[in-house]
Amino acid sequence: MKLTSLAAALLLAAAAAPASAVSFVNGIAIPGNTGDLFGSSVNDGRLGMFSDIYYDSNRNEWWGLSDRGPGGGTLPYDVRVQRFTLDVDRSTGAISNFQVVDTIKFRNGAGTVLGGQFPSTLGGSASNLGTAFDPEGIVINPLNGHLLVSDEYGPSLYEFDRSGTMIRAFNTPQALRPALTAGGYNYDGDGNVGRRTNRGFEGLAISPDGQYTFAMLQSAMVDEGGANGVYNRIVKFDNASGEAVAQYAYRMETAAQGRGISALVAINEHEFMVLERNNRGLGADATFAGAAGNKNVYLIDLAGATDVTGIDLDAPGASFTAVSKNPTPFIDLAADNLPATGGVSPEKWEGLAIGPQLDDGSWLIVAGNDNDYSVTQNGSAVQFDVLFNPLTQQRIQCPLGSTEGCTLHASTTPYSGSTDGFELIPGVLHAYRASPAELAGYTAPVPEPTTWVLLGAGLALIGAVARR
Repeated sequence: MKLTSLAAALLLAAAAAPASAVSFVNGIAIPGNTGDLFGSSVNDGRLGMFSDIYYDSNRNEWWGLSDRGPGGGTLPYDVRVQRFTLDVDRSTGAISNFQVVDTIKFRNGAGTVLGGQFPSTLGGSASNLGTAFDPEGIVINPLNGHLLVSDEYGPSLYEFDRSGTMIRAFNTPQALRPALTAGGYNYDGDGNVGRRTNRGFEGLAISPDGQYTFAMLQSAMVDEGGANGVYNRIVKFDNASGEAVAQYAYRMETAAQGRGISALVAINEHEFMVLERNNRGLGADATFAGAAGNKNVYLIDLAGATDVTGIDLDAPGASFTAVSKNPTPFIDLAADNLPATGGVSPEKWEGLAIGPQLDDGSWLIVAGNDNDYSVTQNGSAVQFDVLFNPLTQQRIQCPLGSTEGCTLHASTTPYSGSTDGFELIPGVLHAYRASPAELAGYTAPVPEPTTWVLLGAGLALIGAVARR
């Protein structure tokens, strides 16, 4: 593969460097037993925390996306999104008082609730998506208020109205689908080409003018390096037509330790933040010991990058220019950790959003983790609560809702000690503030257009202003 010269790349990185590191303000821990508006049971109500976060500046609304649910695709779960409130100190940027105010289950156009189970379960076979849905990224289109949500199974991009009813599916490029050499697809797992299992569209961003949506694969495709691949694809979709109009190559820092991207946030029409992480740290199933760091947000720029549609990224002699990437982390998410997590970084930092502007002109940035519902399961699909003691950094697993009959985590060895001090793994939100210089070029989403309609003898205003 041919890239620009090393000297040019270093000059580009230096020019893109922010004036200073974004500053950490505070963090809050959300108890693992927090429920949504459907209750608090593991399989229908326990909050799945943050596979993604989006702040709708037109309505001052926060959205938190849950994924396919506990069970990793093996158990029934109605996929959903939460609207929540968050108190923001406009002077300091400190956040507090997280509250779920609405829970919306996703439905197809026929009104059937979409589920997190594997496509072979909900679609009849692994070659048919059916009503299977593993949502990982969310944005709000400022032009109409609709929800755009990315899916790992397809990988797919869907548009929903504000009640959660699907309006349409965008047209995923054929090369990204998990196709089989023998014909058909394997939406349950890997094909011979296309996205890898559980590594479909993870990051999602929308241009400030609402014209384009950018969906990003979590890691390299099967036929472009697989687990050892270093290039992820960013797909640019035209929101009017639903068609992909360009693709770009993003180079990860390393493919080690299951590394991949978890979020994509638009700064303007060509600059973005990318959240890249490994799979170490405090989680329900992940390896806890070892390198819990490597949870970084990077600044990238698509300007000047090659449209790699039709290019095999790991083919010998392939020539393209990847998106420019500042190698210095914009935010180190693992640098500031809470007592509730024992001072250890959560494993799955997945949510990232630019929030409201603060009194001094700086911008709030909020990051959140996916705690996997603080649940694990055995090979027979029997679920267990995962409990954590932040003082001893010890994990145990117990029958759901009980602290009796517990075992050491990921084993059948009985745990005979006290369960005092053990809690479900929490959800975490971090608040950061970025000065106008640090977030130079940021463009907020355009206000939703307003429409005047003739009603009887007078005019009525509908649209963003009327709905606030």
